[in-house]
Amino acid sequence: MVEIKVGLLGLGTVGSGVVKIIASHQDRLAHQIGCPVKVTKVLVQNPEKERDVAISPTLLTTDADEVINNEEIDVVIEVMGGVEQARQYILQALRNSKHVVTANKDLMALYGTELLAIAKEHQCDLFYEASVAGGIPILRSIVDGFSSDRITKMMGIVNGTTNFILTKMSNEGKAYEDVLKEAQDLGFAEADPSSDVEGLDAARKMTILATLGFSTNVELTDVKVKGITSITEEDLSYSRDLGYTMKLIGLAKRDGNKLEVSVEPTLLPNKHPLASVQNEFNAVYVYGEAVGETMFYGPGAGSLPTATAVVSDLVAVMKNMRLGVTGNSAVSPQYEKVLKEDNEVFAKYFLRLHVKDEVGVFAKITSLFSSYDASFEKIIQMPLEEKGTAEIVIVTHRATLENYQTLLHKLEELDAVKCVKASYRIEGESK
Repeated sequence: MVEIKVGLLGLGTVGSGVVKIIASHQDRLAHQIGCPVKVTKVLVQNPEKERDVAISPTLLTTDADEVINNEEIDVVIEVMGGVEQARQYILQALRNSKHVVTANKDLMALYGTELLAIAKEHQCDLFYEASVAGGIPILRSIVDGFSSDRITKMMGIVNGTTNFILTKMSNEGKAYEDVLKEAQDLGFAEADPSSDVEGLDAARKMTILATLGFSTNVELTDVKVKGITSITEEDLSYSRDLGYTMKLIGLAKRDGNKLEVSVEPTLLPNKHPLASVQNEFNAVYVYGEAVGETMFYGPGAGSLPTATAVVSDLVAVMKNMRLGVTGNSAVSPQYEKVLKEDNEVFAKYFLRLHVKDEVGVFAKITSLFSSYDASFEKIIQMPLEEKGTAEIVIVTHRATLENYQTLLHKLEELDAVKCVKASYRIEGESK
């Protein structure tokens, strides 16, 4: 094999990084795989656009067929984003017996099972390390590093935008709207940030992690999702007073053969390693039955970190090509998916209530908690400026999700309770 030829779909932030790394790391790439790598064609929307990467205009095209139907191209790298168009391009590339590397989490969360099956059918590799946590090699670690172990839990910060916002709110006491604008100005948040702040981006990544980590077909609709838009400065202040840090946590947990997968604002003890992950950085905590606790930490986005993961996948494909073992990387799910019912999900909770400041109120709340097998671990009670109103902050002992959700509903109906101001899950503590 004289050289391996690569076609690129997209030349934005990540695509430009891929071109830079391939150009600047030629010696190392050739040393690892035994032949040079050449970018042959790049699909772009506007060939005339000024870019921060040096690339010959003759390599650029606006016709996808020049990439996916090009007989000379061995590997197609998809970094254009979007779902349906990218899916069609990748399907056609695989059917043309081209190996594919993608950074597209949205696509893999929705259609990963279909695409991997087509790849296997055509003896092609399909790798997607960059789809989760940018430059952190988490997917390969789960598939290869934990291949002899049994993963029981994955918990992590997998969205840099929300972590940046929560870090600023916690450390500087700024309001959500102000920090969101700052994140947008710095390029950490999109003009429409809803995918990030509502938790959908993290949910897509947890779908991919849970599918691989538990060897079962987890779908996006299986993930319970809650975003960060309702978090207030008061929530964060009380969290600090109680020794917790607020993070948007993706959680995938297995007990026996039953799974739970969620994304939601979560309180972590300050001593927990994930509590110290700041700004736009990502981290994933993985629990294995044999190895115990491990953590993977690094930049979750950005041109070169994400491009590094893409090129690492490219190297893996090229090694398989040299060895003649392509098309064997996708392993079919081993287990049938069984999701936990709400009465099988256990957690501790942080709860903030505004109540009537009068005799007997606390007794009524205590009686209600007792009715649903929920008990208090910590309590803070503070008077408010509003006459006749007090604030109660409660940390519960472990309770079932079913009982806790019913309890919340009953509290809202209780005459003594003016409103439920906030409710968050607590993770990372010993049982």
